[in-house]
Amino acid sequence: MKNILYVSLLLFCLTSCKQTNKTEVETITTTQDLSTEVPITEVASFKGQQVTGVSVSNTGRVFVNFPRWRDGVAHSVVEITADKQQKSYPNARWNSWKIGDPVVEDKFVGVQSVVAFEDALYVLDTRSQLFQDVLDAPRVFVFNLTTNTLSKTFILSKNSYHPDSYINDLRVDKKKNKIYFTDSGHAGLVVLDMHSGISKRVLNDHVSTSAEMTHLTFGDKKWERAINSDGIALDTKNNMLYYHALTGYSLFAIPTSAFDEDDENKIQDQVRFIAKTAAPDGMILDANGNLYYADLEHNKIQYRKPDGSIHTLVEGEKIKWADTFSIYNKHLYFTNSRINEINGDISNMVFTLNKVALPVQ
Repeated sequence: MKNILYVSLLLFCLTSCKQTNKTEVETITTTQDLSTEVPITEVASFKGQQVTGVSVSNTGRVFVNFPRWRDGVAHSVVEITADKQQKSYPNARWNSWKIGDPVVEDKFVGVQSVVAFEDALYVLDTRSQLFQDVLDAPRVFVFNLTTNTLSKTFILSKNSYHPDSYINDLRVDKKKNKIYFTDSGHAGLVVLDMHSGISKRVLNDHVSTSAEMTHLTFGDKKWERAINSDGIALDTKNNMLYYHALTGYSLFAIPTSAFDEDDENKIQDQVRFIAKTAAPDGMILDANGNLYYADLEHNKIQYRKPDGSIHTLVEGEKIKWADTFSIYNKHLYFTNSRINEINGDISNMVFTLNKVALPVQ
C-alpha cells in the first residue's frame, strides 16, 4: 500500500511539474496524526454572524471580520476587547453600510480579511456583496493601531481585478514593500506596490491559481463549489509566497523576486509545485517555517514542517471549517466559519473564534 501511495504521489508531482513549467519538485511524506487531545479554547462566539477572518496584533489586540455574504451583517470588523466585549472597529460609522446604500469612501462594503502587521491593521474590502460583481474597486484600508484612525487606502488598479473578482486574503511584504493578494472569484494573484500604489495582476487563470475540483466532500455530502486561489502565506526568511486554491489539493509557491518581472511568461516559469495537501482555506507560517492550514473535509488543522512532513495539530467536532489563522503568544487562533453547513437562515447558528497551543519545537 505504501508503495502504491508513493507512486501515485510521484505521478501527481510529475504531472503538476509539466503543467507549471516547474524545475524543482518536492516529495512529501505520509501524513502523521498527532494527539487529538490538544485543548481548544473558545475566545469568542457570534450567533447569527458568520465570521471568517481573524488577526491578532503584536500587542495582543484581537480583530475579526464578517463578509457581506447575506443581508443582516451587523458589523464588518470587530475588535474583541480584553473583557470579551465585541466592539465595532474603528467605529460604528465605518461599519454602518447596508445593502442598497450608496457606496462611499469611509464605510466598509464587504470585508473578507483583516491582517494586523506591525502597528497597523490592513482591512481588505472586496467591495462585493452577496457573491455578486464588485460595486467598486477592491481596496485595503490601513488603520493606525495607536490612534485607531485611517492612515492609508490602497485601491487596486483597474487592470488588476475583474468584475467577478473576490479578493480574498493578503500578506504584507516589508522587504519588497509590496502587498500580495489572492483572488478566489477569478483565479489569479494581485501584487501591489506600496510606494506607487499601483497593482498588477499575475498568474491570471493559471493552473496554479485555478480550482482543481468543483466540489469538496463532507461525509456523504458534496459541497458543490469551485473556489480558486484562496489561502496565502509569506515566508520572509526565504522570500517565498505560498498559495492554494480552496477546492484543490495542490500547494504552490513562487519566489517574491518573480514579481519584479514584467513578462508574465517569466513569472509563470518560476511557479513551483510544493506538495499534495488536504483542501484548505486560509494558511499561515510560524517563525519556525511550519505552514498551518485546515483539512476542511475532515475537521482538522494540519501543519507542514520545513522538511516536508505533514502533521495533524488538532482534529474533532470543535473544528468546523477552520477558516483563517493568526499566531500570537505561542497560540494559533482560528475561526470556525461553518461554510459547508449553511443552506439557508443562519440566525440560530453559532460561529466561533478559538485558539490552540502551537506544538513545542
